[in-house]
Amino acid sequence: MQKIFIKSILYFLLSIQIINAQKPQKPNAAEIYNQIEKLNFLGSVLYIAAHPDDENTRLISYMANEVHARTGYLSLTRGDGGQNLIGPQLRELLGVIRTQELLEARKIDGGEQFFSRANDFGFSKNPDETLAIWDKEKVLADLVWTIRKFQPDVIINRFDHRSPGTTHGHHTSSAMLSVEGFDLANNSTSFPEQLKLVKTWQPKRLFFNTSWWFYGSKEKFDSADKTNLFSISTGVFFPTLGKSNQEIAALSRSSHKSQGFGSTGVRGEDTEYLEFLKGEPLKDKSSLFDGIDTSWNRIKGGKPIGELISLITKQYDFKNPSASIPNLVKAYSMIQALEENHWKIIKTDELKKIITGCSGLYLEAVSNSQEATPGSIVKLNLETINRSTVVMQLISVTTLPEQKTTVLNTDLRYNILQNNSLDLQLPKSINYTQPYWLNEKGTEGLYAVNDQQNIGIPDIIREVKIIFNIKINGVEIPFERTIVYKYNDDVKGEMYNFLDIVPEVTTTIQDKVLLFPNTKPKYVGVSIKAGKNDIKGELKLDLPKDWKVFPPSIPFQISKKGTEQTVYFEVTPPAQMSEIMGKSIATIDGIQYDKEQININYDHITKQQVLKASELKCIRLDLKTNVESIAYIMGAGDDVPKSLTQMGYKVSLLKTEEITPEKLESYDVVMTGIRAYNTIQALANKQEILFDFVKGGKTMIVQYNTTDDLVTTNIAPFPLKISKDRVTEENAEVRFLTLNHPVLNYPNIITPNDFKGWKQEQGLYYPKEYDKAFTPILSSNDKGESAKEGALLIAPYGKGNYIYTGLSLFRELPEGVPGAFKLISNMISIKPTISVPNQKVKN
Repeated sequence: MQKIFIKSILYFLLSIQIINAQKPQKPNAAEIYNQIEKLNFLGSVLYIAAHPDDENTRLISYMANEVHARTGYLSLTRGDGGQNLIGPQLRELLGVIRTQELLEARKIDGGEQFFSRANDFGFSKNPDETLAIWDKEKVLADLVWTIRKFQPDVIINRFDHRSPGTTHGHHTSSAMLSVEGFDLANNSTSFPEQLKLVKTWQPKRLFFNTSWWFYGSKEKFDSADKTNLFSISTGVFFPTLGKSNQEIAALSRSSHKSQGFGSTGVRGEDTEYLEFLKGEPLKDKSSLFDGIDTSWNRIKGGKPIGELISLITKQYDFKNPSASIPNLVKAYSMIQALEENHWKIIKTDELKKIITGCSGLYLEAVSNSQEATPGSIVKLNLETINRSTVVMQLISVTTLPEQKTTVLNTDLRYNILQNNSLDLQLPKSINYTQPYWLNEKGTEGLYAVNDQQNIGIPDIIREVKIIFNIKINGVEIPFERTIVYKYNDDVKGEMYNFLDIVPEVTTTIQDKVLLFPNTKPKYVGVSIKAGKNDIKGELKLDLPKDWKVFPPSIPFQISKKGTEQTVYFEVTPPAQMSEIMGKSIATIDGIQYDKEQININYDHITKQQVLKASELKCIRLDLKTNVESIAYIMGAGDDVPKSLTQMGYKVSLLKTEEITPEKLESYDVVMTGIRAYNTIQALANKQEILFDFVKGGKTMIVQYNTTDDLVTTNIAPFPLKISKDRVTEENAEVRFLTLNHPVLNYPNIITPNDFKGWKQEQGLYYPKEYDKAFTPILSSNDKGESAKEGALLIAPYGKGNYIYTGLSLFRELPEGVPGAFKLISNMISIKPTISVPNQKVKN
C-alpha cells in the first residue's frame, strides 16, 4: 500500500512538470533566491473555482511569492463553453487553448494548475442544472481526489456556496462542491477506490474569497461590516524581482488572451478579504497558516534539513549562486534519506531546479524532427554544459519510455559544451500525442478519463523523455527533460516545440458540413498527410449505403513525411431528406487510420496537436437560397463565412479600411461577425457608411455583441441596448411573434421544428430595450424565467433592412443544424417589398 501511494504521488508530481514551457527555464540570481526561500516553507493552499479566468491571480501570486506556500488552482472546467476572441476554435478546441493559457498564467504567478473532468457545457443559470449535467458525484470525486493528492492546509473558494442563482451556475457549484469535499476528503468511506493510490486528508480550514463584486458595488462593500473577514495586504513589492504583486498578477491575468483579459498592473496598497467557512478558526489573524507547522519540523527527521536550508539562504551570494551548490547537494542527500512521504518528493523536485539554476547546468534533448510515428527511431542531440566550477560528471542518460541507459562517464568541465548523439527507439504501442481527456467520447457534462491517476493532470501527457544522470560533488542526481524540437525563425529567433507522436497517416475532410439542396452530386475534397516517409495505401469515404460515393476508393502514395495529397470523391445524396455522418478512412498494410490532425498554434501558448475522427456531416435539405453577395466583417473570429460559402453564397471578408460606399456597392448584404463591435475600434467610424448602405435598399445583419466595451453605442440606425439576457436551454420552446413576417416565410418556411437539435444554447446577449421601429420575431425562455423577445430583431431602414440577432448561429452553422441554415438564408434574402399574407406558420 505504501509503495503504491508513493508511486501515485511521484506520478502526480512528474506530470505537473509538463506545464513547463518548451523553452528551458533560465532563472536569474534573484529568482533562484526566491526558490531557495520557498524550499524552506512546507505549507500549501488550494484555490478552487469553475473556469479559466475565475482565479484571483493577486492572491495566488501573493501566496506563492510572498508567503512561499505551494499554491494550486483547481479549475473544475477547461473553459470549453465560452467564446474565442483570437480565432475560430470552439468547444473542446477552445478548452485546449484555455488550458494552455492557464498553464502560462501559473508559470508567471508561481502557482500550479489542476482540473476535474467537468465539461464547460455553456452558461448555466443555477447549480441544480449544472450538477445534473456534470454528474455531481463524479465531479465531487475529482475534487476530493485533488485534495487528497495535493494535501492543502488551506482551501480558498472564489465563489459563495450560499447564493445559487446570483451568478453562473458553474460558479456556485464549484463552491458547493468544495464545502462538501472539505470533509469528505478525510472520510475513508467516501470514494474508497481512491485510497489504493492516495490517503485521506483533512485540510485545516476553508475560506471564501469575498470582494465588492459580491456586494453589488464598491460603495456597499466599503460600508459593510468586515468583523468576520480576514484581510490580507497583497500589495507588496518584491525588490529582487522589481515588480509589485499586482504587476505579476496582471501579467498572469493577461495570459487569458482568448477571453480578452489583458490586464494593467498597478502598484501600492491592496487588500484581499477571506471569510472563514469551515475547519479550525484562526486564533492569530496574522497568518492563514495559524496553528500549522510549515517548517521542516512537520516531517520526521526534517529539522536538520530546515536548519541547513536556512544557512544556505543566509549565505546566498547573488553574484555567485554556485557557491551554494555543496550545501544544496548535501540537502538533496538528506532529503533522500527521509522516509517516503508527500513533502519529500515535492522538495526533491524543487531542489533539483535550484541546483541547475545555481550551477547554470543546461540539459537539453533535441529531436531532429518535430513529429515521429510509433515504432520509429528518433535521432537526438543531447546538449550538456556545466557553467560553474563545481565538479560534475555526466554518468549516463536513460531514454523513456524504452528505459534504455547509455553510459557516458563524461567530465563536465567549466563552460565546455558536451554534445552527444543518440538514437531513441519508440515502442510501436506508444500513445499518440494529444490531450488525454479527448481520447474517448464523453458526455455533455463530463470528459471520459478512465485512468484514475490521470484525473486532474493539466496538460498533455508526454511519454518520450530523457533522464540525465549527473554526479555533483560525488552525489548522483537524475534530471528529467522532455524531448523538444527547435529551429530558428528569421523574425522570432530560436523557437521550440515538443516532439509529437503522430499516426502514419492523417486525413482532413475539407468541408466538415456538406449541404445538398437537391439530388445533384457534390465533390468532397480529402487531404492526406504523411506521418512518415514513403507511405502507400488506399482512401475511402465511408457513408451510409443510400448515399452514393464515387469512386469507392482512391489509391495514394506520398514519398516525403509531412507533405499532403488531396483527392476528391463525388457524393450523390438520396432523394429524401437526410442527415448523416461520414468519415474518411485510410488503409496502409491492412491497418486503418481515421484521424484528422488539428494543430493549434498561437504565439502565447505551447503548440497543441489534437487528433479527432476525420468526419463530415452530410445534409440532404430542401434549402432555398437566392443569389446574394455578402460582405463579412470578421469580429472575434468564427466559421460562419465557411458555412455561408457552403450554402452557395459568394462571401468576401471585408477589412474595416475597405468599408467605403464604393466598395459596398457590389454587395447585397453586410454581415458582422460575433463581437465585432467589441473588438474592432474602427467600426465606430464606419456606421454612417453602413447605415447608408441599408438605406439604399440593402441588408445589414449584426450578430451578437457583449455589453462590455462596445466601440460605439450606436450599433443600429435606431436605439437598441444590449442586455445580458440569454436562453441557455438549446431546446427551449420557440414561439413566433409575427407569423407572417418574411423572415419566417421566404424563401424557406420556418417552423418551431427548425429550432430542434441546436447545440449548447439558443442565444446570448439579447437586446432588452429597443426602438419601436424593430419587430421582434421570436420569443423563448429558460425554465422558470420570463419570455425573452430580443433574439431576432428586424427594422426597415430606408429601402433596406437592419437585422440584429443574438441567436448562436456561430455555433449552429458549423455544427450543421438544418434550421439554422434555413433561418440565415431567410435573413440574407429579406426584402422590404416581400409580402406573404397567405402563408401561415403553426406554432
